[in-house]
Amino acid sequence: MAIFQARTWLSRKAEVDIIDRLPTPFGLVRSGVAPDHPETKIVINQFSRVARHDRCSFFGNVTLGSSVSLLELRELYHVVVLAYGAESDRELGIPGEDLVGIHSAREFVWWYNGHPDCKNLDLDLKNTDTAVILGQGNVALDVARILLRPATELATTDIASHALAALEESSIRKVYLVGRRGPVQAACTAKELREVLGIKDLCIHLQEADLLKTPKDEEEIKNNRIQRRVYELLSKAATTGPSNPRSGQRELHFVFFRKPDRFLESDERRGHVSGVHFEKTVLKDVGDGKRIAVGTGQFDDLECGMVLKSIGYKSVPVDGLPFDHQKGVVPNIRGRVLHDTSGDPTLLEEGLYVCGWLKRGPTGIIATNLYCAEETVVSISEDLNLLASKASLPKPGREGLLHLLDNRKVKFVQFSAWEKIDSTETRLGSLKNKPRDKLTTWEDLLKVARE
Repeated sequence: MAIFQARTWLSRKAEVDIIDRLPTPFGLVRSGVAPDHPETKIVINQFSRVARHDRCSFFGNVTLGSSVSLLELRELYHVVVLAYGAESDRELGIPGEDLVGIHSAREFVWWYNGHPDCKNLDLDLKNTDTAVILGQGNVALDVARILLRPATELATTDIASHALAALEESSIRKVYLVGRRGPVQAACTAKELREVLGIKDLCIHLQEADLLKTPKDEEEIKNNRIQRRVYELLSKAATTGPSNPRSGQRELHFVFFRKPDRFLESDERRGHVSGVHFEKTVLKDVGDGKRIAVGTGQFDDLECGMVLKSIGYKSVPVDGLPFDHQKGVVPNIRGRVLHDTSGDPTLLEEGLYVCGWLKRGPTGIIATNLYCAEETVVSISEDLNLLASKASLPKPGREGLLHLLDNRKVKFVQFSAWEKIDSTETRLGSLKNKPRDKLTTWEDLLKVARE
């Protein structure tokens, strides 16, 4: 998101500084896009051209809130755009959520993508053959695909080496994708679904009863091409292929109309998860054509040794930033940050803007972020004359930030230092027939950056 913004403002002769908590740039493209989706990562080439621009500087290893405060940034720059996304997770708030073996999908994605915060994630892939994924969106499908795809196919991607080693020894053979609603409402895209259904030698399970459509389901898919295509793919998967897996064959189970009620603790391994207690659901009308899943009072259990919660990412606030804790976003109008959550358009935080997941919530793909960034750009453009007229004195900008970081002895990573990391990773990758072999600890990243 920051790069999208930078590209636009550089074309308008502005000076742009990009600040990142990590010593590596590119955010979601590096840490969120699945390793077996290299075509999506090609956008890094465009991003790099932007970051090398004479009027653009990258400040990696700089944390908003500790290295520099939001108030200080607003004093240093005419315009501050926050695009730090969602680095936390929604909670279910049900009993047993703290049992060993339960993780968020975000943590798992960061683990296999080599994010330095999750290198040492305590994932046990050896002591169970069954994983339950709560959620049926694109992230959930990514996670299922990485668990089920043959490790030999992942070996030539940029997956983190520690993740590949663990997946090569994984005992996981069954993955359950569980959703509160039905197949018509599945939140994934046809592209992602087609990819997971196409995994080599995979046995797909669906209950045909779940595929029965109500008149309201018919109306829903009639008006939504994506939902219609997803439903068609699921229906086809239910009627093709073997219904019973061979010994040792990997299985993907789609489970609909279930919501987790509590997590079950193992009798043999105290403190570890052994399953999920689900309540069956039905869809209930709530007006305006919307339906929600509500419990029926009927329950069943699914045994497993690992649970991955793909129920949504959550943004976190920083000091001095208005924040809507209920929605998990910064209150804004077309990217202009509001003073509070009242929605009053006259109460604006002057010179402060937001884009990406922090602006609208954790939804969409990279292209969605582009449209989101463009909307914020338009808002800033409309406000520039007003901001310029109120600025009685020039602001210190980059020089001021350099001075502040120097005084605090913050050793930031420039883009040229990132290029050392990039060069090292690609060199190490070439030795393993991989596009890159990622450095996955803060120590290693900073050591190479400072060589």
